[in-house]
Amino acid sequence: MTALSDDRVVRSPRPAVVVADVTVPEYLLDHDAARPDAPAVVDGPTGRVVTYRELRRDVQRFAAGMRAGGLAPGDVVAVVAPNGPEWLVSCFGTMTAGGVVSGINPLYTSDEIAAQLRDGRARSVVTVPMFLPLVRAAVSQQARDVGIIVIGDPDGEIAYGNVLDAGTDVVVPRGLVDPGTDLALLPYSSGTTGLAKGVMLTHRAIVTHTAQAQELMGLTPDDRSMAVAPFFHAVGLAVVAAVTLRAGGAVVTLPRFDVEAYLATIADQRVTVSIVVPPIVLAMARHPAVARHDLSSLRLLGCGAAPLGAELQQECARRVGCPLGQGYGMTEAVAAIALFDATVPVVPGSCGRLLPGMEARIVDPETGADRDPAETGELWVRGPQLMAGYLGNAGASAATIDDDGWLHTGDLARFDADGNLFVEDRLKELIKVKGLQVAPAELEAVLREHPGVADAAVIPVDDDRAGQRPKAVVVAADGVEAAEILAYVGARVAPHKRITEVAFVEAIPVSPSGKILRRVLVAAHREGALPAGERAGTPADPSDPSGRTVVAR
Repeated sequence: MTALSDDRVVRSPRPAVVVADVTVPEYLLDHDAARPDAPAVVDGPTGRVVTYRELRRDVQRFAAGMRAGGLAPGDVVAVVAPNGPEWLVSCFGTMTAGGVVSGINPLYTSDEIAAQLRDGRARSVVTVPMFLPLVRAAVSQQARDVGIIVIGDPDGEIAYGNVLDAGTDVVVPRGLVDPGTDLALLPYSSGTTGLAKGVMLTHRAIVTHTAQAQELMGLTPDDRSMAVAPFFHAVGLAVVAAVTLRAGGAVVTLPRFDVEAYLATIADQRVTVSIVVPPIVLAMARHPAVARHDLSSLRLLGCGAAPLGAELQQECARRVGCPLGQGYGMTEAVAAIALFDATVPVVPGSCGRLLPGMEARIVDPETGADRDPAETGELWVRGPQLMAGYLGNAGASAATIDDDGWLHTGDLARFDADGNLFVEDRLKELIKVKGLQVAPAELEAVLREHPGVADAAVIPVDDDRAGQRPKAVVVAADGVEAAEILAYVGARVAPHKRITEVAFVEAIPVSPSGKILRRVLVAAHREGALPAGERAGTPADPSDPSGRTVVAR
C-alpha cells in the first residue's frame, strides 16, 4: 500500500532507485542483459534486425562522425524522421558525442519545424528523403547555419552513411558529459494549452526514469516491445525504447500507425508488449481486423497520454486477451509519473501507482491547500527525474516547479486507499455549468461506451443562462442519431453534465501523443464549422500518429 503521512503526502511504496553516474547510451546499451548477438531493434516493415553489437557499433561511429564534423558538447541535433533503427542510432550517437537530441514531429509544417530549430538553436537536422523538402524549407528560415543529414539518398546533402564512415576509425573520448547537469534531450511540450516550450532533460533524469519505469513494468530480455508511439514523443523514446533496451529486449519499430500493419507486425514479430494511446485501444477493442491476426504473443498492453474509461479498458483487454494497464505522465517528468504495476492485477480506470521515489499531493486548485488524497484536486508531484526547467523561460519554469520542488501538473486527480492514481481531467479544460465543474474526459468515456460511437470529444460552448455547457463532437461508427446520443448520456450523468448539442465529424483532432486538441474544436465551433445534429460522411480511415484519430469500424 502507498504510504500516506500526516502531511497528506502520498509516497510510492517502492524506495527510490539508485543509478550509476553514466550517460543514457551507456545505461541502455552497455550492460549484461544487452547480449551482443541478441536483437536490439527490429524494423517492422522489413524485418531487418539490428543486434546489440551492431547498435553499439553504429552509435559509436555516428558519435565519432559527428565529432569529426564539428559537433561540440551541448550542441543540439534535431531529428525529423519516422520511427526506425536509424532514429535510435542518431539519438544515442548524438548523446555519446555530448550533443543534445530534439525530436520533431515529421508531420509539422516547415514553419513549425523552423520555430523549434530556432528556439533550440539546433546545429544539425537528421531526416529522411520524404521530409527533406520540408526540412530544407525550415532550415532556410534560420539565421545560423544548420546542417542536414539524410538517411538514404542524400540528394546533395550529407548522407547518414557518410557520417558513419567518417567515424569508423575515430574513438570518442569518455568524460564529454556530466550526467548530472548536462542535457541529453530537448523535447517540446505539446502546446495544447500554450506555446510549446523546450523541456530540458539531463542524462541522470532519463537514466533515473528508465530505472523507475522498469521497476514497475518488469520487462525481460525475452520481451519484444512495439514502438508505434513516435520516438520524438516521451512515451516512444523514454518508455518503450529506453525501458526495453535496458532490459535487453528488442524494440520493434513501426514508422506510422495503420491498423492492419500494426496488427500484422505484432503477429509476425511475436510482439509481447505494446504501449499505445486511447485511439489505438479503441481500434483494438472494436476494429474487425483484430479477429484476423494472431495476437497471442501479447502479454501486456499499456495506454497513456489521455484518460481511458474503465469499461473501454476492460473491453479491449477481454478482446485481445491480455492485461491492459494505464500510465500517467508529463514530458516535464521525462515521461511517466505513475504506471501500472505488472506484478499486481490492473485496477480499471486507474493510471497505476507512483514511480519509485516519487511523492504526490492533492491540493485545492484555487488556494493550494492540501486536500485529502481521496478527494479530487490538482495533482502536485515531486521526484528525482523532473526536468531542469524550460529552455530560456525562467518564468514558466518557476510557475511549473515551485521552490520546494513540486511540479504543478495542472491535472485533476485523486488516489484510492491503495495508492492507485485516478486522473480525471485537465484543470484548464473543465467546463463550468452554473458554477459546477464538468470534466470533459468523464463525458467522453461515457460517449465511447455507446456502440454507435467510434470516438468522441467534449468541448465547452458559451451559454447565456448557464455560463457554459458541454457539446459533444462525435465520430459515428454506424447510423446513430444525435437524439439517441443525448438520451444515452443524459441517462448516465447528473443534470448539469448533460450534453445538449451534438456535432458529427469524420475525425477527432489529436496531438502526436494522443491528446484531444480541444482548442481546434472550440475554434471550429465558433466559426460555425461544427453544426449541431448534422451527420458527416464515412468515418475516416485509421491513420498515422500525425493527429487524426483512429476510427474503429
